[in-house]
Amino acid sequence: MINFINNQLSLQRVLSCASASTQYPVTRNQRRMNIIETEIAGLLIIEPRVFADDRGYFFESYNEDAWRKAGFPDIDFIQDNEARSAKGVIRGLHYQLAPYSQSKLVRVIQGKVFDVAVDLRKGSPTFGKWFGTELSAENKRQFFVPKGFAHGYSVLSEEAVFAYKCDDYYHPEAERGIAFDDLALEIDWKVTVDPALISEKDKKHPLFKDAEINFKVFV
Repeated sequence: MINFINNQLSLQRVLSCASASTQYPVTRNQRRMNIIETEIAGLLIIEPRVFADDRGYFFESYNEDAWRKAGFPDIDFIQDNEARSAKGVIRGLHYQLAPYSQSKLVRVIQGKVFDVAVDLRKGSPTFGKWFGTELSAENKRQFFVPKGFAHGYSVLSEEAVFAYKCDDYYHPEAERGIAFDDLALEIDWKVTVDPALISEKDKKHPLFKDAEINFKVFV
């Protein structure tokens, strides 16, 4: 079964008015966040507006109304997950096959990670390419990863608490993965711990060329 990912087209229309690292035309709701386009269509970095003073800080980590009015696809997040990991841990690369593929909105509550997404959308000009960005409790950035991507992250701080929203539940029968150390992908996880801490399950994932993929974009 081929799953046609049409949310990229919606994002493309949104992104057509912005260049990399620039703010969208300001509206009342878009003032709540700065949206940064990446080099891979559909992957977005979101900087929330933070209100800080001598007491601490406050920001909206998610506002559905602002999310819709900023032009995002009609994604209904239905579950929040949280994971704590030690320095040197690499988790990934993970994804679920269609029709159970997941869009994710990820952030770090404590510590610092390097977050990575790999384009698995056949027909995409960036198929097989990856993009990574640093997320931390300090920068408060969020990373939007739409359906059709494998996702993973490495922990750069002594420990990290990682949280993310997703728009579908975990379906073990659809769970798949790609080797984090696939030489064809050449991902620099920026881990200084040797060896990195990898689960036995993640060590057994196939190479990208052998992975089962059923995503495709309209061309």
